[in-house]
Amino acid sequence: MSAPRLDAATPLPQWLQYLESIHSKAIDLGLDRVKQVADRLALQLNGVKFVVGGTNGKGSTCAMLEAILLAAGYRVGLYTSPHLIDFNERARVNGEIASDAALTEQFAAVEAARGEITLTYFEFTTLAILRLFAQSNLDAIVLEVGLGGRLDAVNIVDADCSIITSVDLDHTDWLGDTREKIGWEKAHIYRNGRPAICSDPQPPQSLLDYAAEIGADLWLFGKDFNYSGDRQQWAYGGRGQRRNALAYPALRGANQLLNASAALAALESVRDRLPVPQQAVRIGLLQASVPGRFQILPGQPTIILDVAHNPHAAAVLAQNLDNMGFHPYTHAVVGMLNDKDVDGVLAKMLGRIDHWYCAGLPGPRGGSGDDLAKHVSSAIETAPADSDGPTVQAYADPAAAFAAARERAGEGDRIVVFGSFLTVAAVLQALGRKI
Repeated sequence: MSAPRLDAATPLPQWLQYLESIHSKAIDLGLDRVKQVADRLALQLNGVKFVVGGTNGKGSTCAMLEAILLAAGYRVGLYTSPHLIDFNERARVNGEIASDAALTEQFAAVEAARGEITLTYFEFTTLAILRLFAQSNLDAIVLEVGLGGRLDAVNIVDADCSIITSVDLDHTDWLGDTREKIGWEKAHIYRNGRPAICSDPQPPQSLLDYAAEIGADLWLFGKDFNYSGDRQQWAYGGRGQRRNALAYPALRGANQLLNASAALAALESVRDRLPVPQQAVRIGLLQASVPGRFQILPGQPTIILDVAHNPHAAAVLAQNLDNMGFHPYTHAVVGMLNDKDVDGVLAKMLGRIDHWYCAGLPGPRGGSGDDLAKHVSSAIETAPADSDGPTVQAYADPAAAFAAARERAGEGDRIVVFGSFLTVAAVLQALGRKI
């Protein structure tokens, strides 16, 4: 049976459905196929290119870079993944989410160019968005790595400045089961003679060795750049630049100064090409936003959305919850994919949750609510005994779990939704919110 003929006029949902069907594997790491199609498209990206990788903190660092550069008056392209509600969220041109028409035009071009070469959904859409950026007359392009670094489709781009935010255990089936192996994979976004930022306070030796081996200009947190702060304001210090009296970023959470200092180090490293005034830094840090990263919704009870899905991110979420004011009860709506370190994530949250609402997630990687509830129950059993222990209930999906949490929660309580992009997206949709 011949494949359907799609063109620029084909609706975006139909394109996305088609893209999910054209390659035998959802993830097929390697750059040969995607480079071939990029060559056929004669893909030429102008402007200063930032590539951002890391286990956690990528999205926040990308958002700050984009917001600061926009505030400085530059034309900026931003590519991130995955999306929460609509695919279009993955591509922003000059602060605006890409339209369906802009995307389908690029999809048609990639489809025509690929010929017999098969591409995964991520590879195909990455090429389409890079082509959109190539045609958009941009001063700067900020690209978030999808998975790892070395073999990720984004790594076909030769970055002018690469950032690795953190190295921790996630996607171990693909990247290795130690920080050293994962660090080596991620370090491959670094380039010879170009700025290579690392904001992980304890980078793996493999990352340091790879950067030295290829002759990258490595900027290390604590050595080449740092931050300091008090309750009112904070300051960045780099190799040759200080930025004082900065307001705290609008993005909430304990790790955001680390992410902000990585963004400022990156900007310092290319300041001869993209000078950024202090006022633009101030405005950008106050305007940067990332849905689903310790996002607190207005109203009562307090609702906190966080896509934390690995132990490192869950530890940060737990710390952020501890730093909030008093709430009589904390309700957790949690749904996780079954290839994640479920027990490692839950262990970081124990002792903070009074009522657990365990949700099933769709798809072949989705775990059931009942399975997740078993994990939570066994984790609670190993925790210190409590006379009034937490309750645990299972639900078919995040919307049902969230509805139950809202029904039970008092006005002064808080509901934290975490465990997966899918979990947060389902709750945002249940609330009728757009990004």
